[in-house]
Amino acid sequence: MKAVILDVDDHYRVTELDEPSPGPGQVAIRVAYAGIQWGDTMVRDGSFAVPRPFVPGFEASGHIVAVGADVDTRRVGEAVTALTTSGAYAEVVLAPATLTFDIADMPLRTAAGLGWGAPTAYDLINTAAHVRPGESVLIHAAAGSVGTLAVQFARLAGAGRIIGVVGTADRADYAAQFGYDRLLLREEFPAKLGDEKPDVVLDPVGGSTRTAGLAQLAAHGRLVAYGNLATYEPVLADVNDLLMNGTSMLTYNSNLLGQTHPERLADSARRALALVADGTVRMDITTEYALGDLATAVQRLAEGATHGKSILRVA
Repeated sequence: MKAVILDVDDHYRVTELDEPSPGPGQVAIRVAYAGIQWGDTMVRDGSFAVPRPFVPGFEASGHIVAVGADVDTRRVGEAVTALTTSGAYAEVVLAPATLTFDIADMPLRTAAGLGWGAPTAYDLINTAAHVRPGESVLIHAAAGSVGTLAVQFARLAGAGRIIGVVGTADRADYAAQFGYDRLLLREEFPAKLGDEKPDVVLDPVGGSTRTAGLAQLAAHGRLVAYGNLATYEPVLADVNDLLMNGTSMLTYNSNLLGQTHPERLADSARRALALVADGTVRMDITTEYALGDLATAVQRLAEGATHGKSILRVA
């Protein structure tokens, strides 16, 4: 089969590999499309140490072609979207059956865009932050795949006002179509908020952005940290200050959740999938790359030159 490997010299190469066979609890999927996500930049740059050569790719859509022990054989032929630990940038990938979801008649191209971002966005709003009707929500990286879904999930949860923060004016124009009430450029946060105090802040950025977000929270507000796009420098908070204002800093790690409680992640993924399938939530795929263009795709993502969701065409 054709596959992309990240080689020992940090370059991507299309090569031929043997097709993998599913083990217990796994399915083998013939991949149509694979989602491109921030984890790809982290693997490429060494933030996630993996043995090289390595077949990257963490989300895929396609059809199940084989199942391992303890998996219902009737799933063979099913059109699915799946969350994987690696290997999605190949013609066949293995995935846990628990994290492989029947998409019915949803187009495979659309399904590839769901990936880890859809359950993450759903959980940030509904599980981690517990957004309540009437609350205000501020979302960093508002034009990204998680941000454009999170704003829609926040609106469904009854959020009263939703503010997005983006890096450029072009990204603000793009994010505006997903229902934000206001958009700020990164350099305008938090000064341009004025007296606004969000009840919830979703922060994948870290560093000074996270510190400012904590300081900006309304009484009883919650900041949910779910990444470190800007820096891995530690953010220090005085628990006594948080206590006096009733504010909290929470974290969300979908990768860890998939390892420790995959059934919980699966439940959120199915809920998100259903909302996209019935048209309640819009999944926007903005760029499609060929298998040999993965290096370009990951570099553009790392540079912040993309918005919405990018996918790789495998089949």
